[in-house]
Parts: sequence; C-alpha cells; structure tokens
Amino acid sequence: MASVLTITLNPTIDVFGEAAKVQPTHKVRLKDTSFEPGGGGINVARVISALGGEVEALTLSGWEMGDFLGRLLKDEGIHWQPIPMEGETRVALMVHDQSSGLEYRFLPEGPEVHEHEIDACADAILHKKEGFVVASGSLPRGAPVDSYVRLARAAAQNGLPFVLDSSGAALKAALEHGGIYLVKPSQSELESYAGHALDAAGIEAAAKSIIARGQARMVAVTRGADGAVLATADKLLRLPAIPVEVRSAVGAGDSFLGAMVWALSEGWDVERAFLLGMAAGAAATCNTGTSLCRKEDVFGLFAKAGGHRPS
Repeated sequence: MASVLTITLNPTIDVFGEAAKVQPTHKVRLKDTSFEPGGGGINVARVISALGGEVEALTLSGWEMGDFLGRLLKDEGIHWQPIPMEGETRVALMVHDQSSGLEYRFLPEGPEVHEHEIDACADAILHKKEGFVVASGSLPRGAPVDSYVRLARAAAQNGLPFVLDSSGAALKAALEHGGIYLVKPSQSELESYAGHALDAAGIEAAAKSIIARGQARMVAVTRGADGAVLATADKLLRLPAIPVEVRSAVGAGDSFLGAMVWALSEGWDVERAFLLGMAAGAAATCNTGTSLCRKEDVFGLFAKAGGHRPS
C-alpha cells in the first residue's frame, strides 16, 4: 500500500440542511444541518480514508474557519497538514428544498491567495518521499495560473506520481507542462480545453492526443450518465455508467478519483481501478447533500458490475 497526499488550494466547510420550502424574503429555516470538510482534494482524501487507505490532506487554511476545517478532518481520522494563508477559509451552503426536490448550492469564491502561499504548498510536497500526490479543485482567487505546475514539479523532484483534477487555465497550464501521471477532466472540462464540443469519438481522440504529446500517462474522462473513458499509451477503455437511483451528483467526480487512486496505490491493475472508480462515482450519487460514497456501496456496485478484487 502506498500513501497518498492530497492537496486542496481552495477548501471549504460544506454546510447542508433541509428546508420545507425555499422562498424569497422569508426566513428559510434549516433542519438536519450537517458540517463537512470540502474541496476537491479533501473529498478525494475522505474517499481514500473511507476505503481504508493511508492518506494525508494538505490544505491552505485561514483563521477560525480553517481551524474548524481541521477539526472536521481529524474527526474523520484524516491526518491534516495546514498551510497558513492570510484569508479566511470559505464556507459553502447547500439546501435541499423538500417542496420541490431541488437542491440549491451557494459557493463563495473564497479568499485571495498569494504566490508565496502556493509555493509553501509546493515546498511541503518535497518532504514526501513515496506514494501519490493528488491535486484537485479550482484555483483560489489570486493564485498563479501555473500553481499546479509548481506542485507537479515538486512531486517530480521525488519521483512521485502526480494526479490532477482541475479545469480552465489551470488545467491547460498543467497539461502544457506535462509529466502528469493521471488527469481526470469531466467531458465539459475536456471540451473547454479542446475549445469545442466533443462527441464520443472526439473525446477519445482528445484523450489519446494528450497521451501522445506526453502530457499525461493516463486520461480519465468522466461523462456522467454516459459513463467514462480511460486512455493510456496502449489502452482505450470505455465503461457505461452503473445504473443507480440518483439523489445528488455532488461529489461523484471526487469519489471516482479517490477510489481509482486508492486502487492504484494498492497495486490494482488499471482496468480494475477504473471500474472501482466508476462504482464509487455511482455510489456517491445515491446519497443526498454533500455526502460522499460509502465503502459498502462502492464494493457492492463494483461486484454488481462484474469486478473482482485482486487476490
């Protein structure tokens, strides 16, 4: 088993609550309120931990909300490595409207981050000597567009596989730098990178092009209800979505990536790791609110889809 370090540059505290009805000007009272640590890398860490993996969550952290974020992570048994930042850690709100069945998500943009804070994250990676490094999530305001390039370079100094899940200019800069072990864009993120809409054949061609240019060793493209595609230098794998009753799509991509990285860190072959990722993504959609996948659901759906754990 190889340990995993996840990095979250724009973390959140996710607040979820149930409302009888969301309506303007009235006080909307919430019940069954929960607080969970959030942000791409944190969600990946939570999934890896839930599956039994050894994981550490490195995050930028600011002020009182940053301390609260750390307590939430420690409550889940996840080792936390905070990197101080000047701004306050953001708080996001998600409300389920029981009258309509709709979900409302309120995501503040978060604090402005400075170059030296990104470089402090890169410096922290240099202390990791084995395992995987996973960077996931959007860049915070003010962060250099090459922030993930800086993290990838730090991982490369110790020969660590660097995994990335991001979008926009940050994804483009990282791919242009190259040397990524696994990149996981959604279909819309890949289309944004390509600059135009992509059909199924176009998605496969774009993924293979990234491999051919040496930008990444593996490209996993998640397509929601249309399944996913995984490209490597010698393989092109296609998997349909695993049918489940969808309650919320929140956290499906992070669950996919967390499970796939966990399986790879355990020495699983690429095909089985890919299928486990699909099972985890489907398992996450079975839950409401900000809840991620549960271990028993992941392995149940993995078996249902024909998967077998390595002996």
